[in-house]
Amino acid sequence: MIGELRQHVRPEWIDYNGHLSEAYYVLVFGFATDALMERTGLDEQYRTSTGCSLYTVEAHIRYLREVGPDAEMVVRTRITERGAKKLRLSHEMFVDGTLVSTEEITALHVDTRAGRTTPFPEEVALQLARAQEVLDASTPDG
Repeated sequence: MIGELRQHVRPEWIDYNGHLSEAYYVLVFGFATDALMERTGLDEQYRTSTGCSLYTVEAHIRYLREVGPDAEMVVRTRITERGAKKLRLSHEMFVDGTLVSTEEITALHVDTRAGRTTPFPEEVALQLARAQEVLDASTPDG
């Protein structure tokens, strides 16, 4: 399914309170962003050949429930807004069907060689639009 990532909690991610340390929620959400990039043409080959990538410039995270050792996290991702140079993503993390955390990010498409934002190429913009349509259709309120 496009927009979904599965990740098991690793033992080294458990903190002194016996649950997932806060930094690793962000890491797993980052993996979900990476997975979306892979599926929409912003993959390693694209980044290498163009010198362009997504940069997260703002993030808001909510920790709703503790995540314990050995849990399988499922992150569902939606594109909530697209612009010529910008994406807003919403990640929802579930364990056993229970929402445990959310993250909303704003990311900019950056030409790393020029050091500034740049519009998405047409093919990538089309893939992002398709992904947004698929993700919207796959959610109950979409």
